[in-house]
Amino acid sequence: MDSHIAFIAAAYAVTAVVIGALVVRAVVDHRAQIRALAELESRGVGRRSSRAAGEPETGGRVPP
Repeated sequence: MDSHIAFIAAAYAVTAVVIGALVVRAVVDHRAQIRALAELESRGVGRRSSRAAGEPETGGRVPP
């Protein structure tokens, strides 16, 4: 049993590092998406989900 402790500890360490890296990547990507969305909204491009049902798409432009 003692001969396998190093392997088991290394496997847990690698797993923890990989899961930690995935969490960090998800957080960084989320922040980047929030910044990109804020930039688009500042340029006048709206979200499709914020339109009322049945309202036509205007492509970010105000209809005449």
